[in-house]
Amino acid sequence: MRVIAFYLPQFHRTKENDEWWGEGFTEWVNMKKAKKLFQNHYQPRIPLHNNYYDLTDVSNMKWQADIARKHGVYGFCVYHYWFEGKQLLQKPMENYLQSEEIDFPYCFCWANETWTAAWATDSKHPKVLMQQTYGQKEAWKKHFEYLLPFFKDKRYIKNDNKPLFVIYRPEQIPCLNEMLDFFQGLAIENGFDGIEFASQQKDFHIKKNSDDSRFQYKIEYQPDFAQYDLQSSLRRAIDKTKEKIILFSQKYLGISIKKMKNLTVLDYDKVWRAVLNRKPDSEKMIPGAFVDWDNTPRYGKKGKVIQGASPEKFYQYMRQQIVHAREDYKKDMLFLFAWNEWAEGGYMEPDEKYGFGYLEALKKALEETNEFIQ
Repeated sequence: MRVIAFYLPQFHRTKENDEWWGEGFTEWVNMKKAKKLFQNHYQPRIPLHNNYYDLTDVSNMKWQADIARKHGVYGFCVYHYWFEGKQLLQKPMENYLQSEEIDFPYCFCWANETWTAAWATDSKHPKVLMQQTYGQKEAWKKHFEYLLPFFKDKRYIKNDNKPLFVIYRPEQIPCLNEMLDFFQGLAIENGFDGIEFASQQKDFHIKKNSDDSRFQYKIEYQPDFAQYDLQSSLRRAIDKTKEKIILFSQKYLGISIKKMKNLTVLDYDKVWRAVLNRKPDSEKMIPGAFVDWDNTPRYGKKGKVIQGASPEKFYQYMRQQIVHAREDYKKDMLFLFAWNEWAEGGYMEPDEKYGFGYLEALKKALEETNEFIQ
């Protein structure tokens, strides 16, 4: 079972983040400001031995790869930020590519979203920091040429000589099929048998008449899919009605109704049960799993917490999900949220409270299901 963990390269300074958020900003800034918002709320979360690492230091990426491999993580799915030629947070993986001392599989997930200041404002129209655009063939070719050295890297995850490339929000790409066909042609020209595309966001999966013909895989990104499943059809209908009322009031009555969003707290066991109750609706589905969730370091009282996580519970649920993936989905891949999403509460890396507990739980779950890869 190839457990592939989503990986965030945000832990280093960039000139853009210095400009937008203040000098020296990284995800660690939000983590250090995090506060406990209710009884038994696990915040602030502190990395073990105060290891507030910098990902431009290759030794930190080697450390991550070493402990991941030791505990059964197969590879990282690294977020890739490309805005029609403009890049953000690319330096860690460029260093990774050049470093022969890191021997660990990886693939990319193109996080194709416009960057805004949403988490730092109550505005319905937050400031746009970096607009996501796609261009035409000249821009697509430039993108592919940037990716090509990574695709050729022996560490890059491939199936049948096809690099695996995940797209976060395919439904937002107006030229989707034409662009992916273009990528396929370039891949074959460069000695591959094509590219295996995987979609990630639930909006693409549940959208009516969504054309997924170019995708070999559809990833159940958890806990998003589980939370969607937990919403009753009645609740979704109520939410849609509320949205229509707000839009009508603004457009026709000139009345501005402020949307209030308070802290949301969900139960860890309930969300995991929804994960385990999922059934694949097509042979393309790849199951997901999650460690924990708490994005209050970013959103404060507007955030969402899945309360009640522990390494012991994670082990029990992960063990069941591995069997679920193998027997019900017929897949040897499972995508895990996440390796180091500290500001969203999803991380396998050791912290001061649990040490290596979550990594040890994953290893135990893999060993007991005869799926541990060393």
